[in-house]
Amino acid sequence: MAVRKHVTARQARLGRELRKLREAAGLTLRAASRQTGIDEGRLSNTESGRVGVSADRVRYLAEQYACRDGALVDALAAMVMGQPRGWWDEYRGKLPQGFLDLAELEEAATGLCTFESVHVPGLLQTEEHVRAMYAHPASLSQEQVRLRTSFRLKRQWLLNQGTSLPYDAVIHEAALRVRVGDRKVARNQLLHILEVSEWSCASIRVIPFDVDGFTRMGNPVLYVRGAVPQLDTVLLDSARGGAFVDDERELRRYGALFESAKEISLDEVGSRELIQRLLREL
Repeated sequence: MAVRKHVTARQARLGRELRKLREAAGLTLRAASRQTGIDEGRLSNTESGRVGVSADRVRYLAEQYACRDGALVDALAAMVMGQPRGWWDEYRGKLPQGFLDLAELEEAATGLCTFESVHVPGLLQTEEHVRAMYAHPASLSQEQVRLRTSFRLKRQWLLNQGTSLPYDAVIHEAALRVRVGDRKVARNQLLHILEVSEWSCASIRVIPFDVDGFTRMGNPVLYVRGAVPQLDTVLLDSARGGAFVDDERELRRYGALFESAKEISLDEVGSRELIQRLLREL
């Protein structure tokens, strides 16, 4: 039984979902081992993502655990297949693992919802904006700035390829007014957001400064929709780094928070008008 030295977010999530199926069946690890005929240690390592599992094994375990949700089982089996190598693999060992986990998560998404109160969402940032953001303060080497910039731009292929992946962004006016670079960088950034707002896959809404009731959203939130609702994931961003959340209650809470942010935002037409006004002020 080969044990992985490094477990990706996808591998860990698959293991947690298999554990949930076992626990929903009311089985301990020991009982599950007896029922399935699989060594208890292997089951434990599978649930922690430390050993691999085949799609057939996923379906077998789901059957043994009496899971009747065919869509969920199919989605879990697909997680096993995954992409043996993605474009993000060229950055392995060069950037933190969390960067790669996010790219892999987005690649498998069926929809993306993001809320930002201070920064322009990463998938909307122009190259000059990204470079200016990473260059100040000068805590990163030039090579790290180059790598992080190219990585972020490649993440944007999700939208740039003209796919139908739904992208739903709510941005506070403050994020649009923060001048990361100079006036030219800020202008080009707003023009790019306006361009994306016209794409059929994108919905961009702005919360203006003068709106009432803006109290419930704080840190940046990226809500990633999975193949089935049970596989949704939230990425919480902070100064200490990102954290993936997949607890069902937390998913419902952040989903409701995002909807409340949409409710107090301007509609898409009003949002474009506000951005155009900000452009005229530059």
